[in-house]
Amino acid sequence: MFDRRLVNNFDWILLAILIFIGLLSVFNLYSATHSIGSMGGSHVYIKQICWYAIGFFILLLMTTFDYHVLDRLAYPLFFISLIFLLVVLRFGKVTYGSQRWLSLGYFSIQPSEMVKISIIIVLAKYFSNSERTGNYRLRDLTKPLILIAIPFVMIVYQPDLGTALVLLIVSISIVIFVNVNWKSIAIFLSLSFLSAPFFWITLQEYQKKRIITFLRPDLDPLGAAYHVTQSKIAIGSGLLWGKGFLKGTQTRLHFLPQQHTDFSFSVLAEEWGFVGSAVILLVYLFLILWCLNIAKSSKDKFGTLIVVGVAALVFWHLIINVSMVIGLLPVVGIPLVLFSYGGSSVISTMAAMGLVMNISMRRFMFQE
Repeated sequence: MFDRRLVNNFDWILLAILIFIGLLSVFNLYSATHSIGSMGGSHVYIKQICWYAIGFFILLLMTTFDYHVLDRLAYPLFFISLIFLLVVLRFGKVTYGSQRWLSLGYFSIQPSEMVKISIIIVLAKYFSNSERTGNYRLRDLTKPLILIAIPFVMIVYQPDLGTALVLLIVSISIVIFVNVNWKSIAIFLSLSFLSAPFFWITLQEYQKKRIITFLRPDLDPLGAAYHVTQSKIAIGSGLLWGKGFLKGTQTRLHFLPQQHTDFSFSVLAEEWGFVGSAVILLVYLFLILWCLNIAKSSKDKFGTLIVVGVAALVFWHLIINVSMVIGLLPVVGIPLVLFSYGGSSVISTMAAMGLVMNISMRRFMFQE
């Protein structure tokens, strides 16, 4: 029987935040691709509307079942996501030197986006079912670290360093949240630092150039440093109020590369200035804090960890993308979730938000 309390507890505020970000995304993409025309870019905002329509349908679909069923399905879902990663490594479409996409006729999917959600669910299951009451030590984390390492290595091999790093950071955020011994964290960070030379050897040549030019932009201003240089010019030229809608010169003259994906925030900053940039950042901050409030009031550890993982996913995408476009981090190809163009990203993030709404709706179910 359908419980009417689910409707009464529907999280309209979360839905309103997502709709608002979606509208900002569409208007920004329209501006970012307005003058591309023959390249087909002018239709990007229409595609984004379609992806959002599918995303909101999936979000509502994710609220129709009790999220506790995922406790039983966590490992099968994780295993399926790994199979998709194997398939993309064998049959995936190569774009810009990376094999990240599976072509399905009229559209393509990026399986690594699915892995972000499955790793959150599987870690939530592991730690919620753990009987340990004290701090976790490094040897207690062997199994979750293996679960994290498998998709991380597979995604790095594509190569997709940006997505792999986000996966790693989000996973570590969940691990730290469950109360890990600080000595174990220090040991883990020390081992990561010592493995840096090996990690450097495994990087592609263009990835090494991006890191080097991040430290020394003057070495290759028209090559590897070109993206971030043009981005900083666009953001800086926006000043306080911006140049106005459809009036960004860096965008209109196509000096700003990947302006509808990785550098969509730069388009916003050029046209709406510091004020517009502050508004979108505050909206994302409110979204993250709202998710954390849901996590705090969740009735079980499994739900809490899922929401914390989703909040971490949005937070780190925001931090890395904005830091990247203003030159505080190397360019690693991380989009701003729900704002940059990307079907797989929008759908996976909306599915994750559907889980958050599912948990939000059911956090009062035990109250009389």
